[in-house]
Amino acid sequence: MLDAVVVGAGPNGLTAAVELARRGFSVAVFEARSTVGGGARTEELTLPGFRHDPCSAAHPLGINSPAFRALPLERYGLRWLHAGLPMAHPFPDGSAAVLSRSVGETAASFGARDAGAYRRLVEPFLPRWDTLARDFMSLPLTALPRDPVTLARFGLAGLPPSTWLMRRFRDERAKTLIAGLVAHVMAPLGGFATGAIGLVFALAAHARGWPVARGGSQAISDALAAYLKELGGTVHTDYEVKRLDDLPPARAYVFDTSPTALARIAGLGNHYAGYRYGPGVFKIDYALDGPVPWTAREARIAGTVQVGADSAEIGAALNAASREGRAPDPPFLITVQPSVVDPTRAPEGKHVFWAYGHVPNGWTGDLTDAIERQLERFAPGFRDRVLARATAGPPELAARNANYVGGDIASGAISGLKIMLRPKLSLFPYGTPHPAVFICSSATPPGPGVHGMSGHNAAKAVWRRLRQT
Repeated sequence: MLDAVVVGAGPNGLTAAVELARRGFSVAVFEARSTVGGGARTEELTLPGFRHDPCSAAHPLGINSPAFRALPLERYGLRWLHAGLPMAHPFPDGSAAVLSRSVGETAASFGARDAGAYRRLVEPFLPRWDTLARDFMSLPLTALPRDPVTLARFGLAGLPPSTWLMRRFRDERAKTLIAGLVAHVMAPLGGFATGAIGLVFALAAHARGWPVARGGSQAISDALAAYLKELGGTVHTDYEVKRLDDLPPARAYVFDTSPTALARIAGLGNHYAGYRYGPGVFKIDYALDGPVPWTAREARIAGTVQVGADSAEIGAALNAASREGRAPDPPFLITVQPSVVDPTRAPEGKHVFWAYGHVPNGWTGDLTDAIERQLERFAPGFRDRVLARATAGPPELAARNANYVGGDIASGAISGLKIMLRPKLSLFPYGTPHPAVFICSSATPPGPGVHGMSGHNAAKAVWRRLRQT
């Protein structure tokens, strides 16, 4: 009998397996796809030699993750690469606000009237960032806060809606950049604790940047799998699990799946019947004949580029997808251009690039034209650079990754207390009614992103149970 079986080889499932194996437990991972990775994969989606990330590409939470930083992933090939700027947000007039490693450079890009306000917002947290990140990403009660005073101060700034946070600024440049940061988790700007989302992304950039993994996001998953195997764990691919009886006997079963899939496989009935999924995305991966012709020079050297004219346009796009049930036009876009810093991703002189916009959950339309019209506003001549494109709306994303129900790459609605307390309102969200079954996916705190902390936190609950029994 194994100590633990993990279902799903995404970053959280692999991290949970590694944490258990490091503590001497016998672990096996079962993955339905032919390769490990989940939301951190790399594939040739368009043309030979163009290596795309079907989902995540830039990793501000990955490089700052307490779980990943405690593991020797560099020994297994993971290399973080940093573009000239972590992120840029261009405007229609050809200028841009930036999120730089430097607080001063970031503040200066907002203009004189808001530079001081930005410094006062972020500088108190930066000296204690590592402790704050550990406390924030370990909530709820998987660990006592190491610095409760700083965490409380962060809560005062971050728990109100991001629209309150934006009131600190007088001009639109800072407001727009903050609104774009919140939109990374597809949360309406007026939602509870959305200010914390914007703050976390900004602080992560100042602390360690928003890097890409050399060779693609698959390198993160491959490094985790290689370390697991060295620790004695096993990984089985092409193994679809439909019920618990499909798995070998074990003392604990840990699911890196959606809550609804877990309930179906483990026979939990309607335990997660109230779980709600958020808006989906429509994503396009591009093979380009050259770099994106951004009008703003800052965008040409940034790893990530947010595309939205102002905070009102971003807010309208989020509301259209999450509340009004329609595809926004113009859409707010998150784009990543890995090949500005990683030449292994495309043939010499060529580039890979992706962009996605938000759409209603399960939407079956085609957002390609709206996305490319939006890109042309900020990068005239973009369409002339396109060699090939691979599009994926909600149905295609859900087919690639079963956790993306209806195309929701956040694995659940980000609204109200569900930002922190999901998949159910509980202080012990990793457990289930079945004493031997646990959940470790992005549907659990601290939520979406390639950081492994949901797996890390769930592993704590598992090994405590294993030691008790």
